[in-house]
Amino acid sequence: MSALFPNHEPSQRTLQHMTYTHLVQQIKSKRSFLCVGLDTDRNLLPTRLRHHLNALFLFNREIIDATAPYAVAYKPNTAFYEAEGANGWQQLTQTIQYIRHHHPHIFIIADAKRGDIGNTAQRYARAFFEELGVDAVTLAPYMGMDSIKPFLTYPDKWAIVLALTSNDSASEFELQPLANGQPLYKEVIKKCSQTGSKEQLMFVAGATRPQKLAEIRAMVPEHFLLVPGVGAQGGSVAEVAKYGMNCDCGLLINVSRDIIYAGQDKDFAHAAALKAAEIAQEMGRWL
Repeated sequence: MSALFPNHEPSQRTLQHMTYTHLVQQIKSKRSFLCVGLDTDRNLLPTRLRHHLNALFLFNREIIDATAPYAVAYKPNTAFYEAEGANGWQQLTQTIQYIRHHHPHIFIIADAKRGDIGNTAQRYARAFFEELGVDAVTLAPYMGMDSIKPFLTYPDKWAIVLALTSNDSASEFELQPLANGQPLYKEVIKKCSQTGSKEQLMFVAGATRPQKLAEIRAMVPEHFLLVPGVGAQGGSVAEVAKYGMNCDCGLLINVSRDIIYAGQDKDFAHAAALKAAEIAQEMGRWL
């Protein structure tokens, strides 16, 4: 292990899992349903960190410590780490271990968007749940339930299935009607929710189509929704809460760039904390 992150024996809490009840308790305790996206791009980092070998981890560590009072989840996007090769994957591992050791009650999502079948899917599940030790992983359901089921075999771990995403071209597939007249994303939600319970399955539902959140919530009244698209992509906390909230909150709103790049150079962590606090305060009004 790098000297930047000393070796330590995993705590008992580290070895536990984040259950549905734990997640709801954290939301109620912090009065927040904020997920901070760690889309850490070396080219956008403060000058003092940008050229450091472990720049991604060093940046993440400061962001995490600054925003932990307001966040109930962190979501590292694995592409930003994989793009750095073996050292990037090591920094992803360091980031996850840092959260586990210093902020053990915070939910960790690997935003990997994996979508394969058979023993390949089993190996992906093992990589993320057993080796990296995250609580959840995002999955693409294009190949059917065979690409989801291997992730549902892990007790108290979560599969987060892409349903209706926030990007413009989602309409090219996700909104296309099937033979039964229903759009593809609704069939995805229907099939998956028949297999996975609220304790192990979430759906991605973009904030840029807030009124469709009401339709999704009607289909899965008890499941959590991971909602990207607030902030830089134009979605709002108020609309997401209005259409997507249930009695347990049932929402994790992800905000990435608006928080982690809220400031630059010396004040970047403080600026991130202020932005996270502002968003969490708005969320608290809905709880």
